[in-house]
Amino acid sequence: MQEIKSQYNYEQVILWLEKKGGELYGNHFKILESDLPIIYKLIAYFLKDQQTCFQFNINLNKGIMLSGPVGCGKTSLMNVMKYLTPTEHKFYIKPCRDISFEFIQEGYEIIHKYSKGKLYVSEPKTICFDDLGTENNLKYFGNECNVMAEILLSRYDLFTSKKLQTHITTNLSASEIETHYGNRVRSRLRQMINLIAYDKTTKDKR
Repeated sequence: MQEIKSQYNYEQVILWLEKKGGELYGNHFKILESDLPIIYKLIAYFLKDQQTCFQFNINLNKGIMLSGPVGCGKTSLMNVMKYLTPTEHKFYIKPCRDISFEFIQEGYEIIHKYSKGKLYVSEPKTICFDDLGTENNLKYFGNECNVMAEILLSRYDLFTSKKLQTHITTNLSASEIETHYGNRVRSRLRQMINLIAYDKTTKDKR
């Protein structure tokens, strides 16, 4: 584990995060030593600690993709990180499965909703799309649509024009992302996000 030179006291931040996690998820929420390399990167990113992000080769203009096996704690970590983030970088978490169900009910407006904002009003928001890959390709009036691929491509345009950030949690590998969403999405994601990945051998904590 590399030594961190920073204006922030990371050990204190971790104690604070454990306390916050305990409030949200109960006393079984613990930050494991084996997860510290991942957690230091997330703290550096969400505190906008430029010096440490530089050490970790993290680009603060991009979003975060947190990838890792099922049950390693990606969603709960992102939920806790929300409380570290300065107000202007606040984000909310939206499960991809919920978006796919909304698409069945509301159709193509959903793509607009999660990229440009409300219909007729442009108000793009920073969103963490949770569990990318658990949604299915769905049909709306017989037309099949890869909803998340369309949303991510729209958000890429907003990333280039308005610096809009997108965060993602997923248990898919890069090649699985390409299989699910196509080469264009994979290539856009490379430009939009910093990849922070758990080791494939990380045990299920549930």
